[in-house]
Amino acid sequence: MDQYRPARLDDGPPELESDWRKNSREAPKQPPRKLPIVDAASFAGREVPERQWFVEGMMPAGTVTMLGGDGATGKSLLALQLSAATVLGMPWIGRDVRRGPVLFLTAEDDNEELHRRLNDILADIGMTFEDFRARGFSLCSLTKVDAVLGTSDAHTHVVKPTVWFELIQEHIRIAKPALVVLDPLSDLFAGDENQRTQARQFIGLLRRFTVEHGSTVLLLAHPSLSGLSSGSGTSGSTAWSNSVRSRLYFERVKRDGGAEDDPDARVLKVLKANYGAVGAEIKLRWREGVFILDGKAGSGFAAIAVQARADQIFMDLLGTYTAENRYVSPNRSSSYAPAVFAKDQRAGGMNKKSLEGALNRLLAARRIEITECGPASRKVQRLRRC
Repeated sequence: MDQYRPARLDDGPPELESDWRKNSREAPKQPPRKLPIVDAASFAGREVPERQWFVEGMMPAGTVTMLGGDGATGKSLLALQLSAATVLGMPWIGRDVRRGPVLFLTAEDDNEELHRRLNDILADIGMTFEDFRARGFSLCSLTKVDAVLGTSDAHTHVVKPTVWFELIQEHIRIAKPALVVLDPLSDLFAGDENQRTQARQFIGLLRRFTVEHGSTVLLLAHPSLSGLSSGSGTSGSTAWSNSVRSRLYFERVKRDGGAEDDPDARVLKVLKANYGAVGAEIKLRWREGVFILDGKAGSGFAAIAVQARADQIFMDLLGTYTAENRYVSPNRSSSYAPAVFAKDQRAGGMNKKSLEGALNRLLAARRIEITECGPASRKVQRLRRC
């Protein structure tokens, strides 16, 4: 008997399937009777909203980003590393990401392969599968079924959602993932990729996850032969690229003649960015089952993981101490937070120097703050979580 649970989205809480069936019987929403007009003058005097990023400069939050790459380049592994970083609240290839639950859905890799890859990722950062517990890391392998999410109607050619799409949307409604990874486009879309309208309609379906539930979607795709040779990384209609807000391309490093001198070298390129700069490149290297930043000692996933662990320990202990009415200080004294926490068994051996780094990072990120208490003549500074 398979040691893994069946890769079915409806193999979860009973309310998931029952809610989906209930919603499927509801009458369709009526179209609006008037345009949603906003008077531009109403923006006067209001603070301009800050651009929200899932990955700074690369993936806008709350929209669809496409990640392209030839087969066996490693884009699925790269996306799985992003998923782990999102769940654990760690940087990804040197960039900060939003923290939150994840749905990683693949039609290419089975549960055994996901297990192996995650084991390599965790080994690199010094963590275990227990660290994923209660963090909402949902894996869904659809390798044994027809994983189509959208199909073209034979008569109208309009792209319509399938039952799998509805189950995914219901899971997202309940689990509220910050990130949804879908891998790959060729297995999930059963229409004509060369038809502009169908490409836009399918991306429109995926945008429901972002508009209705606030998730960020990363869609993985294979380039065509022409997309490979030109370096554009595209396939089918240009509407695929035009319909997403950001498009990334992951490729091997080759010379002009096509020769590959280093089989472990990769480069991640930003080929489209509606809200940022185009042309950015990140050099990466495959090492022991994961991709790390290339050419910078100590800047790999493992080094970043140590910082993330120190940050989490500092936050956890600060919350515990505050709840116990035990206050710590940002200043060097008998109550200096890094020194006090380093002596606490709950710090798991994290040293004072690492916790000092965490103190500075958390203050800069405004995750903790300094408060003052006591009479004016004897003010005392304390730390607390924001």
